[in-house]
Amino acid sequence: MRRPSPLARGVLLSSLSLALACGSDDSGDGADEVDTGSTDETETGTDTGSTDETETGTDTGSTDETETDSTGETESTEETDTGEALPCNGHPQLCDRPLDEVVFAATHNSHAVTSEGFSAFNANQGFPVPNQLEDGVRAFLLDTYFEDDSVVLCHGPCGLGEVSHALVLGQMVDFLEANPREVVAILYQDAVSPEQLSVDYEATGAIDLVYSHPEGEPWPTLGELIEANARLLVTAEQGGPPPDWHHHLWALAWDTPYGPTDAADLSCELNRGDPDNDLFLVNHWVNNTFGLPSAENAEEVNAYEPLLSRALECWALWDHPPNFLAVDYYERGNLMDVVDALNLGDGP
Repeated sequence: MRRPSPLARGVLLSSLSLALACGSDDSGDGADEVDTGSTDETETGTDTGSTDETETGTDTGSTDETETDSTGETESTEETDTGEALPCNGHPQLCDRPLDEVVFAATHNSHAVTSEGFSAFNANQGFPVPNQLEDGVRAFLLDTYFEDDSVVLCHGPCGLGEVSHALVLGQMVDFLEANPREVVAILYQDAVSPEQLSVDYEATGAIDLVYSHPEGEPWPTLGELIEANARLLVTAEQGGPPPDWHHHLWALAWDTPYGPTDAADLSCELNRGDPDNDLFLVNHWVNNTFGLPSAENAEEVNAYEPLLSRALECWALWDHPPNFLAVDYYERGNLMDVVDALNLGDGP
């Protein structure tokens, strides 16, 4: 277990105090949190990080320039014709960062939305996957089942709601094709075989976007993944390769406990996987007293201060950034602001 030194713990407290002071105005009340966490993020994270990226990379063209630093090494920078650096997942600073050092905004049971036919008892999100993508979500926790000869996404019994996996996967492909500077991850809770899942990857064209990570190798940067057009990382809790793009999640990652009914019980301790792995999933949601999803609790725990505080606590405990910061009702609170603070700050 990677424990921080006393110096690192001292830096954590200083960083946390500064971050909370900077973010205190962002949390607001419930209505303000929704506006800040979704509408504002759509304007800043989508218009700048998605649509503008497509226009910049396609309409104005891009050039690869090679620069030599004082050590004689060369580094490749990608710029527009106007000299502006192109972003990766919304920020130029992330282009040279390995995937295992990037924080992704993630949604738990991303597909479980009342507007998609899920009941009020088992819906985990307020908006469907296309909206989530436009708002800045870049990692999706999906539950797969096989019903009537096809893969579907459910949360609990499929009689309480289901949506076609091929439909949701196709929506992701459409987004990635329209936004060539974005990298997305899928974390499956899988009750289907890789062969059954592969049918939808072939049918939707997602197979042309998948990334296959060689075991034991360093992770590529977001810029390298974008250049290779391998912008979809696929992992599964139960299954694994083959095919080589169908990664076993717990061979790559570890996570925190999930599903408490009291925010005080949110923990950074080890749940599944091995902390010597490269990717860290922080489960950050609080169910109601019946163990069901709670929009009211999401309003509280997704607010800037508690969400950033826990993310920094978990980062310090394991000496590793939370690569996937997963929440319920992402549109409530300040998920995108916190992810930006983690990606663009110095960490603990």
